[in-house]
Amino acid sequence: MRMEKAPTGRRSTADSARTSLCENCSISSSSGDEALRDKRARILSRGLPKQKPIEGVKQVVVVASGKGGVGKSTTAVNIALALAANDSAKEVGLLDADIYGPSIPKMMNLKGNPELTPKNLMRPLKNYGIACMSMGFLIEETAPVVWRGLMVMSAVEKLLRQVDWGQLDYLVIDMPPGTGDVQLSVSQNIPIAGAVIVSTPQDVALLDAHKGAEMFRKVHVPVLGLVQNMSVFQCPKCKHETHIFGTDGVRDLAKTLGLDILGDVPLHINIRETCDSGQPVVISQPQSDAILEAENMQLASHAV
Repeated sequence: MRMEKAPTGRRSTADSARTSLCENCSISSSSGDEALRDKRARILSRGLPKQKPIEGVKQVVVVASGKGGVGKSTTAVNIALALAANDSAKEVGLLDADIYGPSIPKMMNLKGNPELTPKNLMRPLKNYGIACMSMGFLIEETAPVVWRGLMVMSAVEKLLRQVDWGQLDYLVIDMPPGTGDVQLSVSQNIPIAGAVIVSTPQDVALLDAHKGAEMFRKVHVPVLGLVQNMSVFQCPKCKHETHIFGTDGVRDLAKTLGLDILGDVPLHINIRETCDSGQPVVISQPQSDAILEAENMQLASHAV
């Protein structure tokens, strides 16, 4: 539910949050390119940034993929929910770092704008016991984000640092696809306990998953393992199994990289339907054969 319009003379919390994230948008088109080049040069001249923990967060686990459309966000949501379900004493947060295509609000059935604390920090929205933050809470659902790279990195930095996460045992970050500025910025600025790489068994997806794993290794982020998603489709009528995207491609890649397989997830309509309805399968159908096996969701033991 959207927040009511603020009284005349006062800015709404949504306006304040948007202003905080969009302050760089006022650069005129004529001087914008030059300003961005100067800022990039200043950043590069400083060398690699020093990692600084997120206040109140003990462990950070990033969920990534080289290619989009492989079910990374769905996996990130269910990992966060599984971590919380595995130990009710643990506090878990979920950060949607995909600025251009945020999907966590829909999958977690959350709408509205974050409130601001007296310290001008955004309060995450919460559902199923998970504290969530996303660019999707700050813009209209159908509004595109038309920003340059440095503006996106600035927004990600604010989502990390200007959020009142409280005390979290785990913060799961749903990374955007690829191996670009956002991935490097997050990896170099905060200590990360480990990365989970999601891929389908398809050769084209595996090429990018391999690149993603190597990127994290280069920036000294431990790769906890791989999740093979959409591995097999079973006909609901005759039960015949079809490997639409290939057979065991992620398992073969894991052997090549010397990594573990954390889960083997089928292409199942329940997984798609539950996320689209904002009731992820780990919550709505915890006993379903479609979800990851319990032992494969114990990322906590890998991340410690």
